[in-house]
Amino acid sequence: MNTSKHPISNALTSFSEPVREVKEDNRKKPGAKIHHLPASIWKKRDVEGNTPLDRTIERTRDFFFREQLPEGYWWAELESNVTITSEYIMLFHFMGLVNKEKERKMANYILSKQTEEGYWCIYYGGPGDLSTTIEAYFALKLAGYPADHPAMAKARAFILSKGGILKARVFTKIFLALFGEFSWLGVPSMPIELMLLPNWAYFNMYEFSSWSRATIIPLSIVMAERPVRKLPPWARVQELYVRPPRPTDYTFTKEDGIFTWKNFFIGIDHLLKVYESNPIRPFKKRSMAMAEQWVLDHQEPSGDWGGIQPAMLNSVLALHCLGYANDHPAVANGLQALANFCVEGENEIVLQSCVSPVWDTALGLMALADAEVPTDHPALVKAAQWLLDREVRKAGDWRIKSPDLAPGGWAFEFLNDWYPDVDDSGIVMMAINHIRVKDEQAKQDAIKRGINWCLGMQSKNGGWGAFDKDNTKHILNKIPFADLEALIDPPTADLTGRMLELMGTFGYPQDHPAAQRALKFIWETQEPEGPWWGRWGVNYLYGTWSVLSGLAAIGLDMSSPDIHRAINWIKSRQNADGGWGETCASYDDPSLAGVGESTASQTGWALLSLLAAGEVNSTAVARGVQYLIDTQKPDGTWDEDNFTGTGFPKYFMIKYHIYRNCFPLMALGRYRAQLVGQAG
Repeated sequence: MNTSKHPISNALTSFSEPVREVKEDNRKKPGAKIHHLPASIWKKRDVEGNTPLDRTIERTRDFFFREQLPEGYWWAELESNVTITSEYIMLFHFMGLVNKEKERKMANYILSKQTEEGYWCIYYGGPGDLSTTIEAYFALKLAGYPADHPAMAKARAFILSKGGILKARVFTKIFLALFGEFSWLGVPSMPIELMLLPNWAYFNMYEFSSWSRATIIPLSIVMAERPVRKLPPWARVQELYVRPPRPTDYTFTKEDGIFTWKNFFIGIDHLLKVYESNPIRPFKKRSMAMAEQWVLDHQEPSGDWGGIQPAMLNSVLALHCLGYANDHPAVANGLQALANFCVEGENEIVLQSCVSPVWDTALGLMALADAEVPTDHPALVKAAQWLLDREVRKAGDWRIKSPDLAPGGWAFEFLNDWYPDVDDSGIVMMAINHIRVKDEQAKQDAIKRGINWCLGMQSKNGGWGAFDKDNTKHILNKIPFADLEALIDPPTADLTGRMLELMGTFGYPQDHPAAQRALKFIWETQEPEGPWWGRWGVNYLYGTWSVLSGLAAIGLDMSSPDIHRAINWIKSRQNADGGWGETCASYDDPSLAGVGESTASQTGWALLSLLAAGEVNSTAVARGVQYLIDTQKPDGTWDEDNFTGTGFPKYFMIKYHIYRNCFPLMALGRYRAQLVGQAG
């Protein structure tokens, strides 16, 4: 690859004095031959002159060529947990739209994910999750599985051992309340009258994260109506209570201490319950009308809301509660949008929580460029054009806090004009930068708009959140409704690192005011041992990769002590097999940071981190590359059971099926480019 054409590689190879590894004695000297690498990486050339490293790269490159869809994009499954499909079954029962054949396939999928112990997890190999298991059990009951079925008996034993329905999370209780299996009195209040609060009020709907807002507003309609669809006796789940519930069971447990914010909001919730029980609510009708209009206005032409299952399912549910017929265009289109999120096999149907074609395509495009595919190759040109056609040109909810900012950027899904995000935008612009599309000026104009939008989304503290600016009212995560602790979208180190990488890629100097504020945020969020926490990937390996890539691109001295700490931390977490891995449990227990069985995607992140710091000649890098070579399958892919993506830390984990292939290809391609560059 011509490294002068690739901004990332160019930044990586521009430092003459890489950070030294402790007791490292094989550092490359200027002009020396590449002699210290394992023979399996660089030697043992075949008759065509290709090394094992070359062949590994080529196999994955060819895999991406095979997987590219005719329109030019890549789109892999986004796997989460069974609650998404379980709630789909509940929706159909609530709306009277049950299709027995589809329900059978969804039930098959749910059962396939049950562990031997009888519970369901939120990530592969994780502990049993109470709410997930309750929702799976309820969905299977609705699908006709009796309580004495062996799988149900196992699940029920686990549920009761964990305290039963009363210990479930808020969203699980809401779905049970829809069918009369839990009292609406035990659901935290989210009064519809919040719609009337002006945007300048300390608490208003635009202080919630985009995903929370798109879910809460339709859900507040449902909670204002408090509908109940009674179930036949065979479908009820009262057996999931440890004992019959008492009125006091519907109150919320206070924290220890005379005054805490959580206890304060519990008191507020009591007052709201009294207000909501009053038959005279003078502002309810107006609030309902505003919420209804908001839901209708925010539906995409494709039928989606917010590009995520909770917003879509709850919006359909809200319209149904408002009396919209199942064949009303808004409802019908919403149901079709949900169906479009499904992955269907011969005997299974799974509903994805979201779809990621823009993200997948940008990552695939970047990986192929790192694999030295020419910038005018038809596959790359077609992918770049497809991405350009997905540019967001409409003002979304972000405009509330940035009224003068012009639209730009990209979203995660096929169509989500209301919610572009800086992460997708940054990756897209870096991916298409040097691809030779037909209309180069149009591409440059789109990039200019995207960079302007991204820089305009920087928060006051110097960092970036994903979808909103200054979405930082942490107090909102103390309200009873917020048991997922995910009602806000505050700036994080991984996104801030991405924005530094974007700025560096497009020639912004490190003394640019936005870069200076971002760097201050980065140093303030570094962990004592050296890594950075990762909000959108698991976890410290992801965050550290994002940050170091940004620091290298913006031109920082990668031999500085703070960066040295990060590099030493990564090396200290390398596994005996040469790879890296990190368990999702590190979000609960920081002592597990960087600890876990090796995975292809996380090994890719670790290698990209080390390469960003000039560690191309280190033993750790050579061992990591060897791990990827040794574990690649003949078809150019890697196996990876573990979840390495993050929806909500601790509560909702994701497995991007493209990660195990795109990130190793990036790492191996950049490794080869740097070796060739220094040898030449």
